[in-house]
Amino acid sequence: MSARFSEDVVPLSDLKANPDKVIDQVQESHRPILLTSRGRGVAVVQGLEDYEKTLEGLRFVKAVAQGLMEAREGDVSVEQARWQQTSGAMESAAQGKVVDADEVHEWLASWGTDGEKDAPGSGQ
Repeated sequence: MSARFSEDVVPLSDLKANPDKVIDQVQESHRPILLTSRGRGVAVVQGLEDYEKTLEGLRFVKAVAQGLMEAREGDVSVEQARWQQTSGAMESAAQGKVVDADEVHEWLASWGTDGEKDAPGSGQ
């Protein structure tokens, strides 16, 4: 879901003049739109379903990271952390909330590099 600046940057005046066109574009492209005022970004418009998927993916990644941190700090045993992560992942998968493994591997490989990627979202 990478932005296309030639298509995904819209002045506020265009949104005011034709809001349906902007909403249709967001729904069809599944990409967020950057709204600008006087040449500066002021807000982002994103489809509700895409927004919810992004949030779910971030919650999942944060939960995994939290479990790993707790295991490292000794707050829980490694076995408990693995079980918590596994059971949470199984519950998410049963609900159809999954993250593509290749995207996760690419994300992890980018950690600490200049091209660090955003956490992948669920492909629900």
